Amino acid sequence: MPQDHLSATFAALADPTRRAILARLTSGDAAVMDLAKPFDMSLPAISKHLKVLERAGLISRSQDAQRRPRRLEPERLKEVAEWLGTYREFWEASFGRLDDYLEQLQAKEKPRERKKARTRRRAR
Repeated sequence: MPQDHLSATFAALADPTRRAILARLTSGDAAVMDLAKPFDMSLPAISKHLKVLERAGLISRSQDAQRRPRRLEPERLKEVAEWLGTYREFWEASFGRLDDYLEQLQAKEKPRERKKARTRRRAR
């Protein structure tokens, strides 16, 4: 996967307004006016957000008579998920090693705790 796709996707996802637009589009295609409703911003501002999403390949626009509804293009999100998946494997392996280490520490602590408990009983 070309790195520029990934960079453009992450740049587009960096803005909460654009993430909200994408979330809305998961329920189906929508016209610009419908996408703009929940936001307190001008239509030109919404259009700029839509252009960023389009350039990143996250949405597309179609033409339906006078309307130009936007549609979610999930392929780029799939690319991001696959890229992140390689790091998920790394973290899962790291946490697995940490679990093993903690179990070893706990196993070493148990004999010490028994010895301390015997010493406390004798001191009474």
